[in-house]
Amino acid sequence: MWWDERVSARFRRNLQPTLTYWSVFFSFGLCIAFLGPTLLDLRCQTQSSLSQITWVFFSQQFCLLLGSCLGGVFKRTLSQSLFALFASSLAISLVFAIIPLCHNVVVLAVVMAVAGLAMGCIDTISNMQLVKIYQKDSAIFLQALHFFVGFGALLSPLIADPFLSDTNCILSNSTANASSNLPHIRKSLVPHHPGNLSHYDLPMKGMVVTRVSYAFWIMALINLPVPIAVFFLLYKERMVPCFNSSSRPLLSADELAMETRPTEKDDLSAAVQRPHAAGGHDDLFSCCQSKNFRGASYTYFAVHITGALVLFMTDGIVGEYSGFIYSYAVEEPLSVVHKVAGYLPSLFWGFITLGRLISIPVSYRMKPATMVFINVVGVLITFLLLLIFSYSVVFLFVGTASLGLFLSSTFPSMLAYTEDILQYKGCATTVLVTGAGIGEMVLQLLVGSIIHDQGSYSFLVCGMIFGGLAFTFYAFLLFFHRMYPKPSSDMDDASPNKPAVMDDTGQYQR
Repeated sequence: MWWDERVSARFRRNLQPTLTYWSVFFSFGLCIAFLGPTLLDLRCQTQSSLSQITWVFFSQQFCLLLGSCLGGVFKRTLSQSLFALFASSLAISLVFAIIPLCHNVVVLAVVMAVAGLAMGCIDTISNMQLVKIYQKDSAIFLQALHFFVGFGALLSPLIADPFLSDTNCILSNSTANASSNLPHIRKSLVPHHPGNLSHYDLPMKGMVVTRVSYAFWIMALINLPVPIAVFFLLYKERMVPCFNSSSRPLLSADELAMETRPTEKDDLSAAVQRPHAAGGHDDLFSCCQSKNFRGASYTYFAVHITGALVLFMTDGIVGEYSGFIYSYAVEEPLSVVHKVAGYLPSLFWGFITLGRLISIPVSYRMKPATMVFINVVGVLITFLLLLIFSYSVVFLFVGTASLGLFLSSTFPSMLAYTEDILQYKGCATTVLVTGAGIGEMVLQLLVGSIIHDQGSYSFLVCGMIFGGLAFTFYAFLLFFHRMYPKPSSDMDDASPNKPAVMDDTGQYQR
């Protein structure tokens, strides 16, 4: 095996929870990517306008951000975390089953808001639990986790495609004229920017003819094994209520390691545990309480902030590039035909998924800090070349694939790197997940407005600026890492972060 026996042994000890968290992230990916291609059929189902239906995007994304902020609330015990994951994954299956029954756009927006909350909880809790289990070995498992979200995001549009309407799905006198624009409108749908489609006129009244319901029911069935897997993990850990057994609070990494050390070091263990009894991984609101700031150095805050800003930029690039690359390609100077331009978002997401798969073995051999450096430099260089060769359709496809590869592993690598700096005692997971979610929503709105005012060329200029800012913030993070206080030698001897100790104690934390 391409990893050593120590990591392999830890993986075997934690096989069921690890596979469960990976499967839950598959639910996340399945739910995040279906809305774009099915939105026109959902418009017919709800008999709403294009501007009205595209606000469903915002409903989902805003509540995803809210769920990410609140996800840390369920961190105090393993039972709380698993019950939250069970409820969230089950809610996603129920959302898929209920969507075909939503014939009002407001009801659909509420249902998608529930899905967004569930996705946000999954995002925070799954990342947090894997970091708690594997700590310094978490990078490789985080890369695999984010591969599964990419796999789900690729699968759901493929499931939906056979059931999408080839012509307008509301039959009326204007159907023939409207249907000729349908493929272009479908590929032009941009999340969180509903105003960009207001000039298209599609019928809102008439007989609804759509088969998209079958796609949602299929996705509901595909997702159903995920909450079942979480339930089995609850059952294995004796946390199902009928067993009437209460779960203990999650042990911090320090407590877990110290409990298994020889008895003659108990006094030292107690001394080490006390300062960290209120260790991190809180929800965003708990992280902001003043009691958590006492005695913390400025570099503690700087690491959190700069790490979140890097992901604000890189996840924002993912959102704005996938949302606007089609619109950029079909306009001058490239003027790519609609059918060919439609492959660009799929190419982008395909290489993101491929990059995450490649990053699984690479992350074992390469430090997270090095991977993030390669990612941000690669993004910056790719945008520079896209600007230089802005008249080349071939390089647009090459650059799209390259950008997907460089962006693919940024989030898990940054999460592993930042948690490592903070010695797994900060609020990095919650802060980084929240920062990434805000960036994806805000930068897409910003770029949509700029393109509307300045033209399509500003799309690449914005990407270049965001890439430059990501590199700048990463340089600041490296600086603050060097300034961050190192643990004393005495603490190092008793630290659970040392590989030798973690080799003996890496277990599933109850």
